[in-house]
Formats: sequence, structure tokens, C-alpha cells
Amino acid sequence: MMSKQALIIIDIQNDYFENGALPLVNPVEASSNAKKVLQYFREKNLPIAHIQHVSPDGAPFMALGTKGAEIHENVKPLDGEKVFQKNYPNSFRETGLLDYLKKNEVTDVVITGMMTHMCVDATVRAAFDFEYKCTVIGDACASRDLEINGKTVKADDVHHAFLAALEFFYADIKSTEEFLSA
Repeated sequence: MMSKQALIIIDIQNDYFENGALPLVNPVEASSNAKKVLQYFREKNLPIAHIQHVSPDGAPFMALGTKGAEIHENVKPLDGEKVFQKNYPNSFRETGLLDYLKKNEVTDVVITGMMTHMCVDATVRAAFDFEYKCTVIGDACASRDLEINGKTVKADDVHHAFLAALEFFYADIKSTEEFLSA
């Protein structure tokens, strides 16, 4: 069987940007890189899946119908592009994503999005378990500072630790430039 790629853009939503409810580190840079990858997939007419996280009403971020929950303008879906709303970190859980990939005979997924340590990580591991070859565009993902036991772990360290863990077994990690020039 020939390989066929699809792009999965996870949760690049307004709440993760400046003045949003949960701002990340470098979301503009990450979304700009995701946009370049998105343009490549559009030009090649390959499947694209936009993932939009939706929290229950009253949640502190990504609440349905709020500006913060909207997909950021840098990667806004075009008419006809598939958008899956999810309620969990794993983009496959209780969404039509797996059926969409199967219907389009996809073998390889290219993943961008937010947050590296949460929804990107959960989705990559699930995709691998569904036997997809995974590529993560590292500089098209973003994370934030995390805290554990009173210690702050800087966003850059969180981001790179999760990418390193994924590259160890689950995915190829590439920069936008490496991916587009391949």
C-alpha cells in the first residue's frame, strides 16, 4: 500500500494566545509554522483535520461559543475542511478522527498544535497505537510553564522533554523547514 499523509492541527485556539485564558509560550511562532505546513497540505490536496477543544459551559477556558475557543486566524479552516470538536486531550477519543483517516486511506499523520505536553502528546501516542506513522512538527507546537512539588519547569524544557520522549519511540520530530524541504 502506498503511504498517504494527513495533517492534524490540534487546538490552535485563541485562549492559548496573548490575552487568552491560558496563554502559552511562543504561540504566534508555533501557529505561523503550522500555517506553513497547512498551506503545503492544501496545495497537495491532502486530508486535513482541524481539532478544536471545547470545554463545558462555565469552564475557565475553551468554553463553547467563546472567542477563546475559536480556532486562531493563522490556521482557520476553509469551507469544506474537516473540524472535529473534542473534550479530551486525545484527539481520537469520542471524535470522528479515526474514521476520517481510515476513509481517506491515510497511513502517515503529521501533527502540529497545542499543548505539546498534553493534547499533542496524547494524540501522537494514540495515533501510533492505531498504527499510523507519526511526524510531529516541533516548532509548530507550543507549551507553557508547569509546576510540580513547588518547582517550576520552564515551557521550553517542558516542550523539548515531551518532543524528546515522543521521538524516542512514537514519532519523527522535524522542524517546519525540515518537513517542507524534504
